[in-house]
Amino acid sequence: MASAAIFSSLRRRRSPSLEVLLAPADLSDVALVQSLASISVELVSCFSGKSFFLQRKNSRSLIRRIGVFVVLLEFLRDSGRNLPPTAVLCFKELYLVLYRSMILLDYCTQSGKLWLLLQNRSISGHFQDLNQEIYTLLDVLPVKDLKLNEDIKEQIELLQRQARRDCLFVDKHDEAMRVQLFSFLLEFDKGRVPSRTQLKIFFMEKLKIRDAKSCRAEIEYLEEQVAKHEGDDLEPPVSMLNGFIALTRYCRFLLYRVESEQDEFEDGISKKLRKKNKKDLITPEIAGTFAAIPKDFCCPISLDLMKDPVITSTGQTFDRCSILRWVQEGHVTCPKTGQMLAHTKLVPNRVLRNLINQWCTAHGIAYEPPEAIDSSTEFLPAASPSKAVIEANKATSALLVQDLRDGSQSAKSVAAREIRFLAKIGKENRALIAEAGAIPYLIELLSSNNPVSQENSVTAMLNLSIYDKNKSRIMEEGGCLKSIVEVLRFWHTAEARENAAATLFSLSAVHDYKKRIAGEEGAVEAISGLLRNGTSRGKKDAVMVLFNLSTHAENCAVMVESGAVATLVCALGDEGVAEEAAGALALIARQPLGASAVLGEESVVGDLIGMMRSGTPRGKENAVSALLELCRSGGTAAMERILRAPALVGLLQTLLFTGTKRARRKAASLARVFRRSENGSLHLRGLGQGYVFAAANSSVNMSSGFAGDVSMPVSISVPASS
Repeated sequence: MASAAIFSSLRRRRSPSLEVLLAPADLSDVALVQSLASISVELVSCFSGKSFFLQRKNSRSLIRRIGVFVVLLEFLRDSGRNLPPTAVLCFKELYLVLYRSMILLDYCTQSGKLWLLLQNRSISGHFQDLNQEIYTLLDVLPVKDLKLNEDIKEQIELLQRQARRDCLFVDKHDEAMRVQLFSFLLEFDKGRVPSRTQLKIFFMEKLKIRDAKSCRAEIEYLEEQVAKHEGDDLEPPVSMLNGFIALTRYCRFLLYRVESEQDEFEDGISKKLRKKNKKDLITPEIAGTFAAIPKDFCCPISLDLMKDPVITSTGQTFDRCSILRWVQEGHVTCPKTGQMLAHTKLVPNRVLRNLINQWCTAHGIAYEPPEAIDSSTEFLPAASPSKAVIEANKATSALLVQDLRDGSQSAKSVAAREIRFLAKIGKENRALIAEAGAIPYLIELLSSNNPVSQENSVTAMLNLSIYDKNKSRIMEEGGCLKSIVEVLRFWHTAEARENAAATLFSLSAVHDYKKRIAGEEGAVEAISGLLRNGTSRGKKDAVMVLFNLSTHAENCAVMVESGAVATLVCALGDEGVAEEAAGALALIARQPLGASAVLGEESVVGDLIGMMRSGTPRGKENAVSALLELCRSGGTAAMERILRAPALVGLLQTLLFTGTKRARRKAASLARVFRRSENGSLHLRGLGQGYVFAAANSSVNMSSGFAGDVSMPVSISVPASS
């Protein structure tokens, strides 16, 4: 129920221990009264001076009633008398009443105004529940046995009469505002934009939301509630809450002046400096002592340690929160394989979860497995946004594009940031923003000297590019590709550099664009540079771009001339990108020019052999594929060099028996190529039995089809960046 969800949220948000408040069993009568008197005095003093924007009458009434208990408890404390057994039970129950009063009053002072307005009736019901509990407690309390003075006795009797007559009170003024807020959403639902004058009166005069910062805080609070109560039976429902978020976001840009450019610049730069300073605190020697997280324990989307690994219909494992966010952003494919999701059911990967738990325990890392969830009901949310959300976001997009076109540099920077965040959520928003004409104006900010503006604009471009129709809009816009590459080459922040690479990865999903991207001046060199010295995330984006570009046969010469081959060979020693690097090298090696360049790297054969020995299953597939292509395209000298590699025969034998289906097929193909060579049979003695086994159990396909020759590393879609 909605009420239960609210109180559950309150208990999580506030820190006092419920067990302490509800367990005074070992206290003497005197200690019990002293504790209750102290708590009630603190509660009254804490909230008496606070301003309640909503629920004013209910809050003040509750505080007054607790004040009566203060008088009663202080009298009993000072008298030092023993309490009747019935009174002891009543005062123990008072612990719960005080606790619930505390969290309810705190909730009314700390929560967002819009959230309180939307929950107005529910919160009024909580005040009524407390009044009923107070009445029940007073009805049972043996007032005569407590030997109170007349003044206190009169106050208790008056409180009893008031509590008996009390009924649910919903403030008419608060309720009228709630109804008006719903009317604005209804306007959007009908395809009409609410009056600016009415919105201004409501938000600025009635709700007293005075500036853009306060309005943004209201939006963030609503978003927090949507995330916190996911799966709860809320009123209003989550779909409607998303509508109010969209409405408030529209009002923020319609009604309020944006933050100054200097503030925006300093906020962004200070964050970067804080990150840099944190990194500087850890020396390389200390960093080397940290345990490296096994790659299989990391989510392919977030690259973080998985807390709740689940399996999708494609058989791939992701962290639950990451794959849920992926689908909520409008994707219908697996982010690792690119395959369509046949269904939306998630299956917990309990084996992997247990392994992660054991690893964390062994390395002293805190790990909290999620609560058990019924796997039969685990479905990914696939609901489309309501018409009100779409219309409100459409109106917001128009305002943001207007700021991009006509606003000051400060307004443009903030607009780019908001487009960045708006485009992160759902394909509908990405389409609306592009249709409103944002792309040409974002291009102008890509060359900005303001690091924050550049970072926001390139990240907005990345998020827009995830929507397939926007890929053509970006590529067809004059100078857009060049500007993205310029960010990759001459970046102001590391995040801007990485997101520029991620944008190229997204665009390179379209085959016709691969040649254009590779042909852009400095593009491949800049991507290679990121693969050499970027962060783990940046290297992942870079190697994926190089992989995608390598799938176009006409890009081979560019990959060789730009030094990408040497960079990919170096990347074979990096566990985080080795699989993809081997896959890209296999593609490049299909052509004699590419094979020659790959073989020109002295360590390449040894590195590929090393991957066959200790790499991941997919890494082994790509390593043996690369060796196969080098033998096919590199000529006799290449084959002889590979045949002389130590332990090759044993590794082929192992793959033929224990490798994946694709690895067995590649190993069998490589063995066949060797046997046809002049000296191959001398090196491959004892391989016959394994070769026969593989040929019988794998449909050996000697064609050069892409899907059969190289293990695809990840999807051609990319997750939206925050």
